[in-house]
Amino acid sequence: MKNFKKTLAGVSALAFAMSMTACGGGSESGGDTTTAPVETTTGATVEINTATVAEEDQQTLDKMAEENLQDIELENKTIKWLAHYDINPSTDGKSENIALNLFKNKYGGEIQWYTTTWDTRYSDLSTYVLGGEGIDFFPADTAALPKGVVNGMFQPVDDLIDINSPLWEDMKEAYEIHNYNGKHYQIVNSVTAAMLCIYNTETIAENGYEDPWDLYKAGEWNWDKFTSMLEDFVDPDAERYGLDNWYNEQALYMSAGVPAISSENGSLKVNIMDPTLEKAMNFQYDLYNKGLVLDLSLFDWSIQPQFMGEKKELFWIGGPWEVNTAPDTWTTQIPPENLGFAPVPSPAGSDPYQYATLDGWVICKGASNPTGVAMFAECTRLASLNDEAIAISDAQRKADAGWSDELIAREKEINALAQQYPVVDLATGVSTDVASITTDGGSEIGLRAAFHGTDWATTRDEIGSVVETLTAEVDEQLKALA
Repeated sequence: MKNFKKTLAGVSALAFAMSMTACGGGSESGGDTTTAPVETTTGATVEINTATVAEEDQQTLDKMAEENLQDIELENKTIKWLAHYDINPSTDGKSENIALNLFKNKYGGEIQWYTTTWDTRYSDLSTYVLGGEGIDFFPADTAALPKGVVNGMFQPVDDLIDINSPLWEDMKEAYEIHNYNGKHYQIVNSVTAAMLCIYNTETIAENGYEDPWDLYKAGEWNWDKFTSMLEDFVDPDAERYGLDNWYNEQALYMSAGVPAISSENGSLKVNIMDPTLEKAMNFQYDLYNKGLVLDLSLFDWSIQPQFMGEKKELFWIGGPWEVNTAPDTWTTQIPPENLGFAPVPSPAGSDPYQYATLDGWVICKGASNPTGVAMFAECTRLASLNDEAIAISDAQRKADAGWSDELIAREKEINALAQQYPVVDLATGVSTDVASITTDGGSEIGLRAAFHGTDWATTRDEIGSVVETLTAEVDEQLKALA
């Protein structure tokens, strides 16, 4: 990748955010600029960039674009983005995002945002696609694929992305995760760890435990060590609790390396009967039975993140975004100087598999400017591979979230694990019916049930054949589209 790590001397005024996608209700698009919203007749919004960078900095960016980006003329300069968040800069006066700067100045591009909400995003997408609006791209969240292909919402990206080029080659493994019948349906801009094992270093030290990060570096951070620390710490009578937060089960069962549903050689594969998945579910069932999971019934069925700061809880498995803001907004209330995190542990002797987030987009059926999206994706990749741009992002992390250089380096290493050992479960995205019995039906259902006290054999027998049948139907539908 050295060919793409060009010098950006003097670009200290630019702000670059590593992720161009967001979860939940907000964007993580980082670097912002002063903008003026323009309402269109379609109800969409176009954000017009008005901030500028220093002339010498712009010359450096232009040179980087000239040397590394495709030299083509876009007939259509606008790409249409439908999402519950905008990836244009906002109006808070921050510097311009590097990827957007490259797209604007190299290709004359702009992004037209079609607003929606989290709850209505798919119904709105259907309305726009069926109405021929020409929406170009959409967030590739876990509910998007493959059902969006079967439903006629998304189209392959193979003709847009040269996965064998130096710019994209390190995304090749992640690119295969959404391979259906030999066609690929997601532009993967980056791969990151969806969750971290977060802890209060003072709690660890005061109890005489080895720091989980040190254990990881020594090759000793695994389920056994994780469990033994929880067993030693937990004592509800003394207000000492173990593992807390919603959706721990996702990271824990995927840390064994086998999702419930995967794509292999272009076909959907159900792994409900896989012994490795069974091992992961039994591990979670044991955590519950040993009382190592916070008993929410004691707290009006609410998680207690503040216990982490109060040193009443040992571990919090959560997304990096939970501690990637100003420290006074952290629900865990861990003092920033005591923040620690490590990868979610895997079984002893196993590779360090990580529940991975594929940051990227899907191309909508009937897109009006898919080539424009591809060029914006290349701008995003180029910016993310630039050493100086990354350094700028790191400086922001230190200033805004109070992270040390060590924590920044840790996150990069954990994200590298996620890229090397990515595990993504397609259960949520196969179909609404599959999602309802595996992931979306509540904590007592499907893949979540073992962590909440239902043995895996019971769950497996209840859902196994149904999941097999429903998934096979979707697989046949995908093959019929060839």
